[in-house]
Amino acid sequence: MRTVNTIFLSLLLLVGACNDGGGDDQGTADAAIGDDGGPPPGSVTVTWGPVTVNPNIENTQCVTKRLGNAEQLRVGSITNALSATSHHFIVYRVADTVEQVDPYPCQPFADTLDPTNGAPLMITQRSTETLTLPQGVAFTLEANQMVRLEMHYINATSTAVEAMATSTFTPIAEDDFRDEAEFLFIGNPDVDVKANSTAILGPSYFPLPTDLADVSFFAITGHTHQWGTNVTVSTATSASDTGTPVYDVSPFLWDEPEVVAYDPGFKVPNGGGFRFTCEWNNMSNADVGFGESANEEMCFFWAYYYPSKGARVCFHTDQAGGVDACCPGSVLCSLLGQ
Repeated sequence: MRTVNTIFLSLLLLVGACNDGGGDDQGTADAAIGDDGGPPPGSVTVTWGPVTVNPNIENTQCVTKRLGNAEQLRVGSITNALSATSHHFIVYRVADTVEQVDPYPCQPFADTLDPTNGAPLMITQRSTETLTLPQGVAFTLEANQMVRLEMHYINATSTAVEAMATSTFTPIAEDDFRDEAEFLFIGNPDVDVKANSTAILGPSYFPLPTDLADVSFFAITGHTHQWGTNVTVSTATSASDTGTPVYDVSPFLWDEPEVVAYDPGFKVPNGGGFRFTCEWNNMSNADVGFGESANEEMCFFWAYYYPSKGARVCFHTDQAGGVDACCPGSVLCSLLGQ
């Protein structure tokens, strides 16, 4: 049996993998464009790549760039556009002071354990996606904000292809700003899918941290790799409660998972948490476990919320008698030197 700190280290080092606004019911994200078909007025765009990716190559690379915004921005929407080789794309605001404009090897989810270094703003798994925040809600970017763009790309073809991504930040007026946005990332690393078989993990229950009791969640999405066939999420009063579905899309497409949006946002029952399940159909001749590679598997979902109580990366495992933890905040974070 793996120790708790080994599970936690695997989760945080391998977790690599999101987004928008809608009506009283669920909605889906759409790309934000201006009246002329280009970015909306006042927006700022930053680019990753382009990079030539040779056949049968999988990698994660980052760039760290200065946005060049002369004044503080209250960002009300973020639009990401990815090339066909992308598995996922993560946008962070970071406290770095030196740009690295050429893609360099990087560890997925770097600095999520230390919010003074940086925090993710948006994770994208679709070719074009916009995270539109509720009215009055925004991410704050300081003047000349530094951002890190993290690209996990895969070229499964027989020819070289070009990988590229852009992220466009569109602000709202300062007078319209009310609440800071944030995100919560939750998963279960107990993935074990046998060769040529189906598997279900869950339902897993994760109790919401008490300081998040009154926040509103406005967007949510699931995440698996290539053998994933479904992710469902409910809010629940306890581990025994079947709960109220908040993410249950059909069909679930692992490579283009839908983002479900809520306006107004939903809340978790007082003292309750999230109940989630992942399903797979492993059509390969090898057993598949948890991992960051597309040839391994994951069981995650993430949700955007307000007002901000800080970004969290959380997990539930049935190993070691059962463990629920979030970082930052858990005593387990100290095992990683944070």
